[in-house]
Amino acid sequence: MSLIQGENMKVSFISAAVAAGLLVIAGQSFAGGKEVYESTCAACHATGAAGAPKFGDKAAWAPRIKTGADALHASALKGKGVMPAKGGNASLSDADVIAAADYMIGQAK
Repeated sequence: MSLIQGENMKVSFISAAVAAGLLVIAGQSFAGGKEVYESTCAACHATGAAGAPKFGDKAAWAPRIKTGADALHASALKGKGVMPAKGGNASLSDADVIAAADYMIGQAK
């Protein structure tokens, strides 16, 4: 094996490891989204309290989903109407809130 082939194998291995790591992170984000939903968001979204779209209600979520994920993320992060920023849980990171929003969006499609 030449030096160039060896270097190419190292690059390929590193790329594969990074890709695998990203897949693990993505999987954790989705699971984290479910956990954040259950611990924070479900307080209103499970019952539709204060007009919140119910979890999994495709009809209620459809017009919101049409606005795009970025708009929904912004609403979740900054608050909208009576929904406080981060669902009232200021200890959540932006990534946690986005993961929860993505989890709810995914369940409503």
